[in-house]
Amino acid sequence: MSDPNESELRALVEQAFGDRSKLEDAQYRSAVEETIELLDKGKVRVATRGADGEWTVHAWTKQAILMYFGIRDMERVEVGAYEYHDKIPLKKNLDEQGVRVVPPGTVRYGAHLERGAILMPGYVNIGAYVGAGSMVDTWATVGSCAQVGKGVHLSGGVGLGGVLEPPGATPVIIEDGAFLGSRSIVVEGSRIGEEAVLGANVVITSSTKIIDVSGKEPIEMQGYVPPRSVVIPGTRPKQFPAGEYQVPVALIIGRRKASTDKKVTLNDALRDFGVSV
Repeated sequence: MSDPNESELRALVEQAFGDRSKLEDAQYRSAVEETIELLDKGKVRVATRGADGEWTVHAWTKQAILMYFGIRDMERVEVGAYEYHDKIPLKKNLDEQGVRVVPPGTVRYGAHLERGAILMPGYVNIGAYVGAGSMVDTWATVGSCAQVGKGVHLSGGVGLGGVLEPPGATPVIIEDGAFLGSRSIVVEGSRIGEEAVLGANVVITSSTKIIDVSGKEPIEMQGYVPPRSVVIPGTRPKQFPAGEYQVPVALIIGRRKASTDKKVTLNDALRDFGVSV
């Protein structure tokens, strides 16, 4: 977050967000548009990680995104045989940025993919960030403002939820080296720690009980999967007025082994714990 105009842009964006009538002034509209351009180029981010490992949300960038929808007009966009009708243009100059996008993969303007990232026929929404060497596989969705680290693999059909409002809310965060199995879902600002493995169909929401069952006693948590955890879907009984039923939970069944070769480590995790991806 080091752009020389950042503090000025932030002040203008925050003022306009507090009083939308200011958007009639070209100075404030320009501040919104410049902020989206900086997000698109990766010069600012919706959330950044500090040296202590904790994440900070930059609410003003989300405020800019919300106002950008308001100042844009609907327009027809034609890409070869495809036609779209939307307010937000598509990301351009992917070749210059060293990003591979396989048709009909879609990246909205205002999202950033680092050099070496790969998008199969999936979708990356405005405000999102995808790190170098990460793979967004077929029909995977990176929702608005989601933050994906380096060397992450989002398998087919993975869904990362968008978190735009309120502006100060933490987005979905997938840290470096994580592997998310097919059709797994992470939403509502949940965070997946470095090199964690989610098996197929694991669902993590802010209220999902994440239970570490790898020790003698279960340990419960919510909204956060610790680094190198190996996670599978599970259920546990819950009593309702109409009777007892099984509700979904996520089970931590072990940890990825330490290794200098992360690919070997992943294979070991899947083999050792029998996780489907």
